[in-house]
Amino acid sequence: MVDLKLARLPDRNPVKLTILVTPDLHQALADYAALYAETYAREEPVTELIPTMLASFLESDRAFTRARRGQAE
Repeated sequence: MVDLKLARLPDRNPVKLTILVTPDLHQALADYAALYAETYAREEPVTELIPTMLASFLESDRAFTRARRGQAE
């Protein structure tokens, strides 16, 4: 077996989730998408922004990161 620097790539098959949100959250997401378009001069649908928003939130939660690392051991 060869010892490559690049580890095996993780599963990258997307998983579809369907969620229900409150009207207030829906409006906030629409407002965020509008501000994103204004800031970057590029419109993106809310459905494209949400996965990155969730990933960013999870990555910024230090307690979650520590707990998850503890589970992996």
